[in-house]
Amino acid sequence: MSVALEPATQPNANAAIVNPTATVGERLQAETTAVRLHIRWPGVRKTLSSDQTRQAAGTFDADTKSVSASKKLLDTSHPAFRAVTAVKTKAADYWKSNTLPYTEPGMRLIRRDDVAAFDMQLTSARAELTEAVEELERHYDELVDQARERLGDLFDPGDYDANLRDQFAIEWDYPSCNPPEYLLQVSPQLYYSECARVQTRFDESVRLAEQAFADELSQLVNHLAERLSGSNDGSPKVFRDTAVTNLLEFFERFQRLNIRSDDQLDRLVADARQVIGGVQPQDLRDQATMRQQVARDLTRVEASLDGWMTDRPRRSILRRSK
Repeated sequence: MSVALEPATQPNANAAIVNPTATVGERLQAETTAVRLHIRWPGVRKTLSSDQTRQAAGTFDADTKSVSASKKLLDTSHPAFRAVTAVKTKAADYWKSNTLPYTEPGMRLIRRDDVAAFDMQLTSARAELTEAVEELERHYDELVDQARERLGDLFDPGDYDANLRDQFAIEWDYPSCNPPEYLLQVSPQLYYSECARVQTRFDESVRLAEQAFADELSQLVNHLAERLSGSNDGSPKVFRDTAVTNLLEFFERFQRLNIRSDDQLDRLVADARQVIGGVQPQDLRDQATMRQQVARDLTRVEASLDGWMTDRPRRSILRRSK
């Protein structure tokens, strides 16, 4: 599916001309557009009927009002179903990792320069989903037969839709965050009131973005520092390469999506990046001195980050006052 963008959100080199005196929220509004991801997915569990729940409760001599029960319709561990799920997870992860949070549920903010690449990536994911669902269809009768054997008297053929393809879909759109232009003609006062409300949402989105970056960095730094320090039965703790590579991926994403709203947060990210810059996971396993130094430096960064998050509410109030 090719999604048409509104003229106001069409990405191009001159789309975002930002007033140099604009606030961070205003700059965020000028540089981004909203994007929603819709994933249609079949239910793989179904609540038991009242009679079935009553029967299940009777097995344990329990009150039916205190019991809820469901049945699993399909074996989601089947390789064909896992392949379909992998495509969904990949699309959702891409959407989240290439966008910033927004106050409206289900909506995130994407840089306008990134819209074309995003559209291409999601189009590719939809094609992958189509292929995966086609493969799942080849095994569908097998999965239904397995469910018939597993569920026994709970099996109901009506729970299984013959048209499997219509149950899976990946779609996305770019809704406007701005009040409609016609409102300016109908009620200028209401229009400008709505503009102010939208700006407040973008100001709040700045706070959400800062918090999301800080929380993720804190978790990653804490995990690696904990793995590098201390020992189990006298031996260094084991850690996976991802404990390092996930941090490196975070730095790249922060650099790409950073809204440059807080100098101290920028410095904390830069400090963490400097600590593990050029460090390979195997080096940390082989060199005890390096391992200890990196652990100490990460602990220092973690403490500074904790201080930043503790002091953050007060700084947010001061920034709004300015």
